[in-house]
Amino acid sequence: MNTVTLSSDYQIIFPKEMGKSIGLVAGTTFEVLSYKNRIELIPIKPMKNLKGIFKGIDTSIIREDDRL
Repeated sequence: MNTVTLSSDYQIIFPKEMGKSIGLVAGTTFEVLSYKNRIELIPIKPMKNLKGIFKGIDTSIIREDDRL
């Protein structure tokens, strides 16, 4: 199990291997969520990284003639 320690400035450093395994780089911004007795860090990815993630899905819409 990986463990981290909270500093007096409320900072943590998590293991480098863990960050590399999910593609984090220095300067990554996170959304911080608190749920009951747990803290979750969600990396915020730029919108341009989402381009093309739904390849192969038909996004065409069949419209009625009066809606063209």
